[in-house]
Amino acid sequence: MTEAPSQPPPSFLASICIADDATFWPWLKWPDFARRAEAERTLVVIPITGLADAALGHPLDAEEVVLTTVLKASSEIRPPGLPLLVIPPIRFVLGPGPHCAFPVSPPVAHALIREVAESVMAAGFRRIVLFNASPWNEDLVDAAARDLRVALGLQMFCVNLSALGLDFHPARSPSRQILQTLLTGLYEREPRVPETDDPKGRFSREQLPPVPTPWEGLEASRAHAPAIVRRCAERLSSLLQEIHAHPELPAHPSK
Repeated sequence: MTEAPSQPPPSFLASICIADDATFWPWLKWPDFARRAEAERTLVVIPITGLADAALGHPLDAEEVVLTTVLKASSEIRPPGLPLLVIPPIRFVLGPGPHCAFPVSPPVAHALIREVAESVMAAGFRRIVLFNASPWNEDLVDAAARDLRVALGLQMFCVNLSALGLDFHPARSPSRQILQTLLTGLYEREPRVPETDDPKGRFSREQLPPVPTPWEGLEASRAHAPAIVRRCAERLSSLLQEIHAHPELPAHPSK
């Protein structure tokens, strides 16, 4: 009998939907919402992820894979007294360069965030965390949060993935090798380094930095990935606890 090859923990494998079952909004039934006595204190996380080539040699959904993996791990280790809900990510956001896929204009991106926030508000929740992975949307998230606070009286908070030590910006990021290692472990494949520029001219060596090398190859990346996720999840959990402890806003004047 041949021994089966060892596999990494399933929670660290990239999949179509990476979420904590206990906190993922789409998995809940209406009685689950009807029984929620702590709606006013519940934090609702809206993930925001772009589709872009960060010159890491991995698919365009890398931002979503990393952000939702960290968010899932953070949800699983949250304290029992931290009520949390997570909705599916907003994927169509700003994308200023040719390395970004399916970008939308600033007004459309802003309106999309507002529409989702209004839906959350209609369900009885007022405390929203915009958790953003895209370096090109950090200013948008800040502006949208401010506008929603003024217009709707929602209590808005912003957390960027770059603040947790995982920055997708191809130029400013000090964590490209860490990201490369994490993604290589999550996707379970080596990065694909293009031998030549994109023949259609969308990507060039001048536009993006060289693809970094993951730590010691695929097997080592698979071994390192859980620790990287755990470290960032603990940071996020700490931030969410601070947000949860923040005093509630007074009632909005229009209410």
